Amino acid sequence: MVYAGPNAIDGAPESLRRVREAGRAVMYVTNNASRPPSAVAEHISSLGAPTTVDSVVTSAQAAAALLADRLAPSTRVLVTGATALADEIRAVGLVPVRTQDEEPGAVVQGFDPHLGWADLAEAAFTLADESLLWCATNTDRTIPRERGIAPGNGTLVSAVAEATGRKPLVAGKPEAPIFTEAADRVGARRPVVVGDRLDTDILGAHNAGMESIEVLTGVDGPENVLAAAPEQRPTYLLGTLRELFGPYPRVDVDREEGRVSARCGAARAEVASGVVTVTAPREDLDGWRAACAAWWAENPHDAAAPTLDWQDRA
Repeated sequence: MVYAGPNAIDGAPESLRRVREAGRAVMYVTNNASRPPSAVAEHISSLGAPTTVDSVVTSAQAAAALLADRLAPSTRVLVTGATALADEIRAVGLVPVRTQDEEPGAVVQGFDPHLGWADLAEAAFTLADESLLWCATNTDRTIPRERGIAPGNGTLVSAVAEATGRKPLVAGKPEAPIFTEAADRVGARRPVVVGDRLDTDILGAHNAGMESIEVLTGVDGPENVLAAAPEQRPTYLLGTLRELFGPYPRVDVDREEGRVSARCGAARAEVASGVVTVTAPREDLDGWRAACAAWWAENPHDAAAPTLDWQDRA
């Protein structure tokens, strides 16, 4: 939501500065377990959205906290991941190790672009002992990079899972603790999760009992939002973070003669026989908001991709 690779998402730093200038707290929750919070804060600040280490919550921190709650102090933990993850394990009183020969009592796995087959094999060998706890920082299937979408930590976790027949505990997004930790740090009474991924940010908001804003500058486009499972449906839908500062358009839903319709601004959407007919230009975000409202009202418990019929008035 803030950056892809080394570069800022267009409009994100300026918008986040405005949020802070308005007296609102901003916390950054990241599933990136390969960099320490200080590096994340420095990166965000360098892009023009000044922040501090305390404003960053990483999945490595969440994983370390989870393990500290379940393991005795000084337990050895096999780290399949970056130095930043090992540092967080050490910070909670556990002992990071890198080989099965060091007799670890648990395994923690996080993203590191330099991980290789030997690292994943070491985790698999260790996890042959089913009494050992296995924790993954996150299971993101993909990560955005400046050149496009790349395999994420979830692909590496899946490799170990396939080899061992085991399933890890997950510490970061979309699990609730990482979000509640961020909200608790600033004493938020009505936090809202702003993100660009349905399967981590928006699902995490649902899991934490928080409202959510999906911003269409990342992995998921409006078609994905429309077809999302109930637990991945955002409270609000924005094109960019710049839209945080305008009034959110009202969306009205009606049921008439067995049909569900919704109106957002001048846009209208109607559902009938699995088809959503949208009266608006296809690029009009209000049209997508109306389509989502109508389709979700018709399908409150099921994920499904409707057929879209756009009646473009432009």
